[in-house]
Amino acid sequence: MRRKILLPTDFSRNAWEAISYAIELFKDEACDFYILNVYNFSGYAMDNIVIAQPNNEYADAVREKSIKGLEKLLQRISFRDESTDHEFYTLSKNDNLLDAIKEVVELKDIDLVIMGTKGDTDALNVSFGSNTVMVMEKERNCPVMAIPPDTVFTPPTEIVFPTSFKTHFKKRELAYLIDIARITDAPVRVLHVQTEKQLSETQLNYRGLLEEYFEGLEYSFHTLEKSDIGEAVELFVQSRNSGMIAFINKKHTFFGSVFSRPLVKELGIHSRVPVLALHDLRN
Repeated sequence: MRRKILLPTDFSRNAWEAISYAIELFKDEACDFYILNVYNFSGYAMDNIVIAQPNNEYADAVREKSIKGLEKLLQRISFRDESTDHEFYTLSKNDNLLDAIKEVVELKDIDLVIMGTKGDTDALNVSFGSNTVMVMEKERNCPVMAIPPDTVFTPPTEIVFPTSFKTHFKKRELAYLIDIARITDAPVRVLHVQTEKQLSETQLNYRGLLEEYFEGLEYSFHTLEKSDIGEAVELFVQSRNSGMIAFINKKHTFFGSVFSRPLVKELGIHSRVPVLALHDLRN
């Protein structure tokens, strides 16, 4: 079955890096890539919205710029993508970024969104831009992978999966983590940040479920004793030169505590690691 992958772009360098990463990650897989440009505001910045009336000259000019930009992107992709089983489609929408992504995810039955973390209008010192964080948190019908600036694709040496072992999850929620681990041959490192003396019966049960889900993959369990979960994840990833972080975004809990604005900013500056946000399908 062909994968359907959505690639939002604002034509920035980081957006191109995300597209390149996606192409390389799935170079041996049959994929339909949908490249989306949303043109009613400048770049990804929600506080810089330009209201374009559908019948005025300005709207026509903005629309034309979007379409021409997508055409140039397709040409650029044709020079670098050597896969015979990749198809590319362009989408130009007059909408806000999140609503446009949600609409395309539903209409095209998208499997995965891959986007850059830094648009043209993000502040220089913020690598995980506010709009990327918003999409990772609020687009809950498919996984979202965020690619930091200056990321050049190399197969991940390992994928770090932080978990408390306290919250419920199902195998289908981990499907894309398992899939990426298989196609890149990357081991999964399950990271538990220990705040208790020993695992409870419930935690042991969820750890056992992960062992079932990861059967056939290379994986290992690791424990760090730290009060700050985000700091622990960052230290673990940096010390091991890990290639990717994947986590299940439990609504209003794990995302808020681990990928809050200060930590996202910190990770973006000090790390070059893509982050895959999976979703709790019960929320």
